[in-house]
Amino acid sequence: MTDLGIRPASYADLAALVGTLGNRAYFVERYLRQENGLGVLFTAWLGDIPVGVIYLWLEQAEEPEIAACLPSVPLLTHIEVVAPLRSRGIGRTMVGAAEQHLVERGHDRVALAVRTDNRRAARLYRRLGYQDWGHGVAVCYAESVRPGGEVVREPEWCHVFVKELAGDLLCPRSPQTSIGSLGRA
Repeated sequence: MTDLGIRPASYADLAALVGTLGNRAYFVERYLRQENGLGVLFTAWLGDIPVGVIYLWLEQAEEPEIAACLPSVPLLTHIEVVAPLRSRGIGRTMVGAAEQHLVERGHDRVALAVRTDNRRAARLYRRLGYQDWGHGVAVCYAESVRPGGEVVREPEWCHVFVKELAGDLLCPRSPQTSIGSLGRA
């Protein structure tokens, strides 16, 4: 069985990411943030094909409610797995890699936001130990690029989840995980 590899993106990965997942502007911008130490663009690969991404936002949250309630808490954003491979544990494995990265750097919490209509993702995060932050729904903003190149920020109503990270409870992860060992997410 092919191995699933999870690693931070490199500049050489951008063409493959865009070819598989689209949205060139997003990936270039996130890669540049990574280069400036503002986050980590984790990529999941089956061989030389990208099959998922997750961005670990290390800056203060852009959303005022989240920034006020969770100052300095890293955020998991833009968690995406290619459609044919969803529900095979790739998302769970990427989240685990990002959490382990945080634990190794001394962070004790992580948060994420999920649209209120994305019940499937919310169930996954609850199974992974994320709990509602207790401050109601937050307004987050999704950016999209219109055909003319205009970037539009549109509001999304989101549940915010937080997870306490316990370094001694997380298993060390190798950079390669057998796809055959991945459970259903």
